[in-house]
Amino acid sequence: MTYRHILVAVAAIAALGTASAADRRIKITSRYLNFPISHSADRKAMTFVVDGRQDCRSVMRLTDAQPDYWTFRDVSRWRGKTITLSFDGPQAALDRVVAADTIVGASTMYAERLRPQYHFTTRRGWINDPNGLVFYNGKYHLFYQHNPYEREWENMHWGHAVSTDLTTWQELPDALHPDATGTMFSGSAVIDYGNTAHLNGPDGKPAMVAYYTADSPEAQRQCMAYSLDEGLTFTKYDGNPVIDSHLKWQSHDTRDPKVFWYDRTRHWVMVLNERDGHSIYTSTDLKHWTFESHLTGFWECPELFELPVDGNPSVRKWVMWGASGTYMVGDFDGRRFTPLTPKQQNVAGSAYAAQVYNNIPRSDGRAIKMAWGRIDFPGMPFNGVMLLPQEQLLQTSHGGYRLLSRPAREVERLFTLAASGEDMTADEANAMLAGFDSDVLRISLTLEMTYATSAGLRFRGERIIDYDLNANTLNGTFYSPEEPGSMTLSADVYVDRRVVEVFADGGMLSLSFARDADRKSPEGYKLWGNDIKVRSLKVYRLNKDL
Repeated sequence: MTYRHILVAVAAIAALGTASAADRRIKITSRYLNFPISHSADRKAMTFVVDGRQDCRSVMRLTDAQPDYWTFRDVSRWRGKTITLSFDGPQAALDRVVAADTIVGASTMYAERLRPQYHFTTRRGWINDPNGLVFYNGKYHLFYQHNPYEREWENMHWGHAVSTDLTTWQELPDALHPDATGTMFSGSAVIDYGNTAHLNGPDGKPAMVAYYTADSPEAQRQCMAYSLDEGLTFTKYDGNPVIDSHLKWQSHDTRDPKVFWYDRTRHWVMVLNERDGHSIYTSTDLKHWTFESHLTGFWECPELFELPVDGNPSVRKWVMWGASGTYMVGDFDGRRFTPLTPKQQNVAGSAYAAQVYNNIPRSDGRAIKMAWGRIDFPGMPFNGVMLLPQEQLLQTSHGGYRLLSRPAREVERLFTLAASGEDMTADEANAMLAGFDSDVLRISLTLEMTYATSAGLRFRGERIIDYDLNANTLNGTFYSPEEPGSMTLSADVYVDRRVVEVFADGGMLSLSFARDADRKSPEGYKLWGNDIKVRSLKVYRLNKDL
C-alpha cells in the first residue's frame, strides 16, 4: 500500500470523533446516496450506522455550497432499512446528501475531457494499487485501492470491477470498507476449492478469500475476509488479524499480503512486505501462518510467480518483484526463494504495485498482470488509472534471464487497423501520419537508425518516444537492446487522452507516463531523427462499438 506518509491524517480522523455530530436518518428506498464534495471544505468524519452497528467510518469534504463534483455510495443491499449518518460537520451539508436511483452527474460520466477511453478508471474518486486479482467463474476480478468520496488519497476501501475479456469492465459496489481495525490497504484473493479454511458455502460453492492489510496509526496487521457471492459482499474473519508481525520487526511497515496455492507440496504461500524486504509464510488452512524466510531489497506490494523459460513448460523459473517493478529470477521450493540473478527492471514511468492474476486456468497458462498508473487527472472527479493488462514472459538472454511485459492478446480487439506501410523514408511515414491527430490511438512502428544516434515520435510537439543510442536511454530510462549493436527500435505505442504506454522490442521495456492533454499544436504525430528508415508503420483506431 502506498502513500504511508499520509498516516498522520489517519490519526487525525480518530480525533474528529470527539466533535459534536450532525445526524440524519434515511430509510433506504433508492440505490444510491449522493454526496456533494468541495475541496474548499475541510475533511470531517462520516459514520454509517445500520441496525445499530457501525458499518463504515470515513472522512468527507461534504459541502453545503456549490460542489466541485458529486460522489456516491451504492446502498441497495440495505433497501428497506433505516441507516443513520453521523457527520462531524455542519448539518446543512449533511442535509444536502441525495438519495436516488441514479448517480448525480451520470449523464456526463465517461465523457469527461480527460477520461481515458480504454484504460480502467473508477467512476468517482481516487484509485491506486490493484488488489485481489483473481479469475473465477469466467470473470476477471479487479479489486483496487479506492477512496470513493474524493479524488485524493484517503479512506482506503477495496473497489471492485469485473470483466470477461480484460478490456471492458463492470464497476461493482466497494467490497471492503474501513472498520475499527483500520483502513483497507492492499492485498490479494484466492479461491479455496479444497475448502481448506472450512468457509465454503452449504452448497459446496468455494469461498473467495481476500487478504488485506488493516492499517491504523498503531500498526499494520494482516487480515482476511471471505465471500460466497463472487466478491459482491465479504464477511471479515472473526479471528483477525491472522498475522501481527509489528512487534517482531519493530516496524510499522508490514503490509500487502500476496497469497497463492503451491501445488507441489499442497500448501498456501503468503509473500508479505516486512520492513526491508519480502517475507514468506506458509499455511494449510489459510488462517494459521508460519514464517519461513525473508529476502531483503524490495519495497511494498510483493509478487512471486512461476514462468516457463523461452516458452518451454519443462524448464521453469520463479520471478519475485516489488512495487517499483524491480525483479529477480530464481528458484522457489515452497518456503524459500533463491535468487539466480541480480535485481533487474523492465518497467519504468508511472507503473506501480503490479499484481499477477491468481487462478488463471491451466489451459490458458499465462501470467497476466495489472499495475496502477500513477497519473493524475487535474480537475476531474476521478484520479488514477489501471494500465493495460500485460502478459509476462521469461526468456534467456546474453545477460541471463530477462522478463518481458507486453499487452495481453485481448487488447488487440480494441483496435482496427487504419493505415500501414513498410520500408519508407521518414518523410513518407510522416505523410501517412499526417492523417491522424486523435489522442485515442495505437501506433506500431520499427525504426532503423542508419546514421542517427537519436530518434523517436512526437505528438503535438511533445516527445512520446525519445531513443538515444549514445546514452542507451529510452525516454530517459537506461535501455539495452537484446542484440548488441542493434540500430533498430520497435515500439508499440498506446495513447489514451492523458495516458501513454510504450512497449519496446516486444516488451523488453515498458514505459507509461502522462502527456499534456491540453497541449495545442498544429503538428499531429511526427517521426524525428536524421536519416532514419521506417521498416514498418501501423496506425490503429479505437473500435467505436466498444
